[in-house]
This record gives sequence, C-alpha cells and structure tokens, in this order.
Amino acid sequence: MKLAITLQEGRAESRSEPKASKAVDYAAEDVLNTVISSLEDSKAEDITTINIQGKSALGDYMVVASGRSHRHVSAICDHLLKALKDGGFGTARVEGLQSADWVLIDTGDVIVHVFRPEVRDFYAIEKMWSLPEQSELH
Repeated sequence: MKLAITLQEGRAESRSEPKASKAVDYAAEDVLNTVISSLEDSKAEDITTINIQGKSALGDYMVVASGRSHRHVSAICDHLLKALKDGGFGTARVEGLQSADWVLIDTGDVIVHVFRPEVRDFYAIEKMWSLPEQSELH
C-alpha cells in the first residue's frame, strides 16, 4: 500500500491507497455536493449540513438526513455509496446498513448519518454538533 499525503488548508492528511491508483485531489465541498445531490435524488427528508471544520478532526462536514422506513434508509445509503464511487471519491466506510435504523457513512471529509425519524429524534446528534462555541457565548 502506498501512502498519499496531501496538504489542505494548513493541515496534513494521510490516506492509504491501492498500489495501482494515483492520488486524486478533490475538495470536501465536492464530496458534500455529491452527498447532498444523492440524498435529494433519493428523497431523503430533513437534510441538515453542519460545518465541523475546526470543531473536530473527524472531517469537514457532517450531514444528517432521515428516511421514512428501514427500506428507505437502506435505499438512500445504497444510492449514496454508488454516487460516491461513481464520482471518484473512493469507497466510504459504512456502519449500520444491515439494521438500517442509523447508518453512518464516512467519506473522510464528510460524515453522513441517515436515520429513521424516531431514531434521529432519540439521538438528536445535530443539536450536539450545532452548539455554539465557548467563545461565542462570551
């Protein structure tokens, strides 16, 4: 495995890539646009984008969306994974697809959470990530 190191906005990132491929440069905004477009095409509901740049080293953006049922959540995620791969953004890491209550798709730059509505209401993760920073409170 070859290791690609890129410099984006003053921070170094490293990611491993297959021997036969070359490093592909793309911005987090390109991934975000693909994610939002795919979610809208799949009729995901209540799509929320949270900018987490500077708040977390996990990524640059978090996207939270809902599907109406287990089947809808699963279809949204399958469509999104295909769109990411077709867009040249590689294979994302996925958790929770079998149960389709809460599916997490991690592209590296954009973290996507797709919930059934009642599960989303229970965890309310967008409230946690949308809290104002301490400097904004004073």
